Amino acid sequence: MGARKKISAEKRKEALKTMYFAKLQNVPTSPRKMRLVADMIRGMEVNRALGVLKFSSKEASVRVEKLLRSAIANWEQKNERKAESGELFVTKIFVDEGVTLKRMRPAPQGRGYRIRKRSNHVTLFVDSKNTNDKN
Repeated sequence: MGARKKISAEKRKEALKTMYFAKLQNVPTSPRKMRLVADMIRGMEVNRALGVLKFSSKEASVRVEKLLRSAIANWEQKNERKAESGELFVTKIFVDEGVTLKRMRPAPQGRGYRIRKRSNHVTLFVDSKNTNDKN
């Protein structure tokens, strides 16, 4: 690794220490389905987002709800206090494409059709409103 690359990697690691986030990797659903759930809670207050996810009929919402609870716990761990109602917000949430498993399905006349089993990675950032105003 070059010196310039190493310095920028160190800066990125230091910046992540002041952020409160949680990651969920290799989720076996398509990124498109997960993005629908991510769009529902983007920018919401965390207690309201937990309610929306709890009563959503989508299968991906169960996984995002667990991830959001983890991000809240990470915030509480770093700040050494409990999160109060109306304090924390989902600042960023994004879904990246993961590995794709390629499978074959038997088709007529000796052919095989390809099935792509997609997966994704979800990253969720939470922060309090007053720290967002300073930026």
